[in-house]
Amino acid sequence: MSIDRQLKEQFAENRDIVEALVADGSDPDAEYTIEHHFSSTNFDRLEKAAVDAFKLGFEVNDAEEMELEDGSVIFCFDAIAYHKLEITLLDKACEQLLALAVKQKVDYDGWGTYFVGDVDEDDEEYDEDDAQMH
Repeated sequence: MSIDRQLKEQFAENRDIVEALVADGSDPDAEYTIEHHFSSTNFDRLEKAAVDAFKLGFEVNDAEEMELEDGSVIFCFDAIAYHKLEITLLDKACEQLLALAVKQKVDYDGWGTYFVGDVDEDDEEYDEDDAQMH
């Protein structure tokens, strides 16, 4: 798939995620933790992508090894930013990070965040794991 097509699809997904969060009652004016996901079967390439993401100003967590259902192994990390759910910021970050992924020959797997709202901590129905969106 061409990078232009990937960007077009990612930009549409950005809008869908933001709309879903706001429709569910998440605070549109809050600061969010935005986790951009990367993966690769090649650790060295992934490490170079992490360095590039850090140079772009993202916080980068340690790479993790994951075993897939078929028994194969991939490595992954998140490039993290903190800001409002503004489409222009999300689109710019996705454009930068997708270009980085293409350059380093790793996979950019989109982004996710968590619901932010007035949650009563005593509410037994609230489950933080259920609140993450991607």
